[in-house]
Formats: sequence, structure tokens, C-alpha cells
Amino acid sequence: IVIITMKYLFSFVVLFLTFCSFGQDDKKTSNFTVSESVTKADFVMIDGQKIPYKVTAGYLTLKNDYNEESGHLFFVAYTKDGVSDLQKRPLTFSFNGGPGSSSVWMHLGMLGPKRVKMTDEGMPEAPPYNLENNNYSWLDQTDLVFIDPISTGFSRSDEAKKAKDFHGLEGDLNSISDFIRRYVTEEGRWGSPKYLIGESYGTLRAAALSKKLIDSYGMYLNGIVLVSYVNDFQTISFGGGNDLPYQLFLPSYTAAAHYHKQLNDSLQVLPLETVLNEVESFVYNEYSSALMKGNTLDEATKQNIASKLSLYTGLSKEYVLKSNLRVNIHLFRKELLRDSLQAVGRFDARYKSDDINAISLYAETDPSYSPTVQGPYSTLINDYLSRDLGFKTHVPYEVLTGKVWPWDYSSFENEYVNVAGRMRKAMLQNPEMKVWVANGYYDLATPYFATEYTLNHMSLPTKQQNNLTLTYHNAGHMMYLHLPSLEEMKQEAIKFYK
Repeated sequence: IVIITMKYLFSFVVLFLTFCSFGQDDKKTSNFTVSESVTKADFVMIDGQKIPYKVTAGYLTLKNDYNEESGHLFFVAYTKDGVSDLQKRPLTFSFNGGPGSSSVWMHLGMLGPKRVKMTDEGMPEAPPYNLENNNYSWLDQTDLVFIDPISTGFSRSDEAKKAKDFHGLEGDLNSISDFIRRYVTEEGRWGSPKYLIGESYGTLRAAALSKKLIDSYGMYLNGIVLVSYVNDFQTISFGGGNDLPYQLFLPSYTAAAHYHKQLNDSLQVLPLETVLNEVESFVYNEYSSALMKGNTLDEATKQNIASKLSLYTGLSKEYVLKSNLRVNIHLFRKELLRDSLQAVGRFDARYKSDDINAISLYAETDPSYSPTVQGPYSTLINDYLSRDLGFKTHVPYEVLTGKVWPWDYSSFENEYVNVAGRMRKAMLQNPEMKVWVANGYYDLATPYFATEYTLNHMSLPTKQQNNLTLTYHNAGHMMYLHLPSLEEMKQEAIKFYK
């Protein structure tokens, strides 16, 4: 009996000590281990001015209506030191797109105090890459909070089977809006001017959140910044019966052809903006009308339209005719430089890469992603969080993941996703909210002409139209990779926050 008693006592002690070891570094919550947050003091030099700040990396735990933990959103927050009145200090929440993208791109590319070191044109160094002081950080204008949606970055649902609850338009909005409410409450920032900045799908998220925050919490924003805007999927969805993208992508095709010197001499010598004005006029007055006629388009007009499309795209007239006057984005990327066995980028058409199969329809890769930004940003966000900030976790940092698919758009079942109406209502309910939309001329993912089309069809009253600002930059989807565009955006940011 003594031996058996001692045996069970020993086992109990081992189990007790094992249990106590949890929580020294991590807190165990259901099926997900949450690492402790870390805080560090640092500074950034902006225009010769030293800006001291505190950076915090950690989790905010989401709870459902029954006070049960449902997910853990990872964030990195930068707050300026020495601020006497937080009620006057702007607070900006930032996220990127995908769906499935972490917040790393604008974090280490445009807004944060440290930036991935690249050439002025946006080309990376050789591995293992380096961070540098970001002289164009927005931290002198606003505190910054970078949010990674569930399944991106280090953010995870409480249980794997619950992840799908966050993988959709409405579930995503619920979790991000709850994060914003909780952060503002816990940090005592309800009285601060509040802003959102989103890129790509993040612009759809930001636009919808501007309405969601009003409806759910009575939170009125001072402004939202939309980088590489898309709110209406009809404008970018190539498919049968939808001629709109062919029209709206054409000016961006022209910009790409102009950059790679594929236009004829009469257009090539002109400034890009002059050429684009001519192409936009062609779309409004001839091209849209021709596509509307479908098979009833007469042969003479068809030949004339094909000639002009060839002129404005750098593609052969024969190719344009064989495509029935409709060249989609994937074919254009491959065809523009096919003779030199190269393809141009989707995110940024300035980039090109060897594409050895001259007879294939589609490019082997996107030269504006894999060879340029994927390696540097993936490497440096992991290095920065683990080595510089000391945030330790066994969870891999998901920079851009497909694990969120299929993304749930059921609230727009049997129709194109379009949240522009939600932003319109937010602007009417909150008539002082300002909206800044930044566009890249060489963006073949969310083209600038599609942005203009969506905004011009929102039926905004004149007063709210005056709250819209559009800027255009000689770069692509991630225009901040291009140093001159990064400088321009910082100057626009200063005006925007003022």
C-alpha cells in the first residue's frame, strides 16, 4: 500500500509541476498557445527630427457573445512618447489585403519606423536583406496599429475548425471592428481622431468598416486611406457577359506599354498623363459603345477599334482581333513582351522577368511579387519580430496565405461584391469623414480607371464628393516600393491629417 501510494503521489507531483510550467512563457487557451506581449522603446529619424516611440507586439483575444474565446488577433502598435494630450493625437489602424495577407507590406514598406531597404525603383538587395530607418514613416503624424486578420501573421482562431467563421467578408469585419473597439477602449483612445488605412482587399475592408463601426459601436472615423482601391468586383472580374473590365483596364495597359516603350513613336514621346487622357477619351466615346454592340458591331468599326486598341496597347492588330477586341489582364501580361520572352508584373507592370515558353498563354510567375518583395518582406518581418522585438512563438508568420479560402461572400450571393454603397452611407452619416484614394498607374491588379468608375457611380452629394481626394503615382499596386512615390504619399499624408 505504501509503495502504491508513493507511486501515485510521485505521478501527481510530476503532473502538477508540468501544469505549473505552462504560462511562464505562454498562456494556454484551448487549442491555441498565446505568447506574452513584448514592449520596446525606440526612436525614428524623420526629416531630421528624432521621434521617440514605444512599440508593442502581442495579441488581443476575441470573445463571442457568450464570453468564450474565439480567436487571437496579433498586432504591432507604435505610439509616440511624450504626448501630453492623447485626445489630440491621431490613431490609425492599418491592414493589407488578399484576403489572406498579413499587415507586413505597409508596416515595413510605408508607414512604420523601419522600412525594407530597396533601390529607389523598388528592387531588393541580395539575401538576407536589411531594414533601415524610414524617413517617410507616418509616426510623426499619427500613432499606428497594424492588425493581422485571423489566419494571417501570427493571428489564429481558438480552434482550427472555427477559422472558417473568420474567413469571409462579414466574419472578417466583425473581428476587425471588435479589435478596434477593444483596443480604443483599453488604451483610452475613444477621444482621439481615428483613421483606417487599407491596401487592395484592405480597401474593401476599410470602406465597409467605416459603416460597420458606426452601426455597431457609434464610432465615427475622421478619415480612411485607400491604397490601390477596389470596392466593386465587377470592375476587375473578367468573364462572359461582363465587358466592364476590358474598358477599365485599358489605360493601365497603355501605361505598361508606354513604360516598356512598346507604343509607336507618336505616343511614346508624349508624357504618360497626356497619353492616358487620350485613351480614357477613347474608352468613353468609342470603345464602350463598340463593346455594347456585341455581334452587331459592323466590320468597318470593328477594324477601326482594333487598330486603336493595337495603338494603345502595343499588341498587334491581329492579336486584338483574335481576342474579339477583349484582352484580359493575364493575356496582356504575357503578350506585351512575348517577342523578347518576357512577361510583366500584375501588381506592378514596371517589373518584368524571363518567361521562356513563348507559346504559353500565361506568365510563369509574377515578377512584381516572387522575385522582388516576397523574400525581403517575409525574412525581415520574422527577423524583426523575433530578434529585434523579442517576440517568441512557435507559430509561423503567415505573410500571404491561401488557407483562408474559400472566402465567404454569401452576403453578396448571386451578385458581384460591391461595398461602395456602404462607404457612401458612412459618408452621409458622418459628413466630415475624409477619404483619400491612392492609385498606381502601373497597377494591373486594381487599375486606377476602375477606381474612378466606382467612385463616380456612388451617387455622392457634392459636399461628400469634396471629401474625396485621389492621387496618382508612377508605380504599381504597392506604390510605396518606388521611393519618389513614397515621398509623394508622405507629403499627401501630412496634408490629410491636417
